Amino acid sequence: MKSAQLTKNLTLPCGAVLKNRLGKSAMSENMGSRGYTSNEKFNRLYARWAEGGIGLLITGNVMVDRFALGEAHNVVIEQGIKDSNLPLWAAAGKKDGTHIWVQLNHPGKQSPKFLSKEPVAPSAIPLKKPLDRLFNTPRALLEEEILDLIARFAYAAKVCKESGFTGVQIHGAHGYLVSQFLSPTHNQREDRWGGSLENRMRFVKEVYLAIRKEVGDSFPIGIKLNSADFQKGGFTQEDSREVVQHLSELGMDLIEISGGTYEAPAMMGASQKESTKTREAYFLTYCEDVRKQVSCPLMLTGGFRSAEGMNAALASGACDVIGVARSLAIQPDFPNQLLSSATVTSQVKPLTTGWKFLDKTFPLEIIWYTDQLHLMGEGKNPNPKKSALGSVWNMVYKLGKNSIKKVR
Repeated sequence: MKSAQLTKNLTLPCGAVLKNRLGKSAMSENMGSRGYTSNEKFNRLYARWAEGGIGLLITGNVMVDRFALGEAHNVVIEQGIKDSNLPLWAAAGKKDGTHIWVQLNHPGKQSPKFLSKEPVAPSAIPLKKPLDRLFNTPRALLEEEILDLIARFAYAAKVCKESGFTGVQIHGAHGYLVSQFLSPTHNQREDRWGGSLENRMRFVKEVYLAIRKEVGDSFPIGIKLNSADFQKGGFTQEDSREVVQHLSELGMDLIEISGGTYEAPAMMGASQKESTKTREAYFLTYCEDVRKQVSCPLMLTGGFRSAEGMNAALASGACDVIGVARSLAIQPDFPNQLLSSATVTSQVKPLTTGWKFLDKTFPLEIIWYTDQLHLMGEGKNPNPKKSALGSVWNMVYKLGKNSIKKVR
């Protein structure tokens, strides 16, 4: 049967069980309320996804510092912020035995100019052109600030557990702060947090250990990690394999494999070889390689479009969970269709505004798919025919408005 591998459950190292092998990878919702809190839109969106048959829901990035946002309307979990909706959000995502994990994140230098006059990062290195038009040059973090950030991740994880979420995921990919620490391009520190790979991975190691201390051994902790940054002199596949092995040995419950950054967006399928397209998954070859080294469950995200491709990846033993994201933004019932052995393929297609400059300057895939999440959050159906150019102009309008008037 087409769904033979997808329907199997999975027991994680901590003892938690996923009901099937499909996981929703994080997509930033950017629809938080004033005060950095969640709201009923999150409840509607995640209830719809849970009803769609997915085994694991990973939320969009939830920030650990209100002064370090990736988008204007991020949810933040930190001391001093009371979010009475968190238990309702968790309950909505747990329908039908679904797991719902909160992705915890800090953007580092990837915080837009209108939100961060002086963002922080491991080193004071700006993003490359043309992204430097959207993001300010960061200030290098002080030692005490690094320790504070580690404590913030742990506190946020504790709140997630108390609110009823069934796990957390550390965002260690796509050029955000954890990824910046791992990259020799972005981390050029000369103290114990930079230099050798052992030092560069110290931040993520300490974040994991601090979280584990707060939530205990039976609460799932995962991480999203790059297979590589796909940048000259950056975080390599060799680096990634070593980090994966170390985190697996520490007791990580699920490692999600992705790749790329805003500067080199491999996670969006940019410049994929024909052989990769045939096998669907963007990072399958890497996953097959790292599987030889680790026993920790692996979730592979990026490029999957059909049940055949997903089951083939699972049957090969290269991965244990199939990550899907954009497909769920326009086909929320995609998992149920896959699990029923129906002949179904993803409706995800390349997006363009028709203007190369706009396509290169703005994170088009993020903007357009976020609009789809907002529709479902409002109780509406997604609109696969929505104009990509319209989504960009809407974002430009919001950026202009927010740069004149403070967002919160």
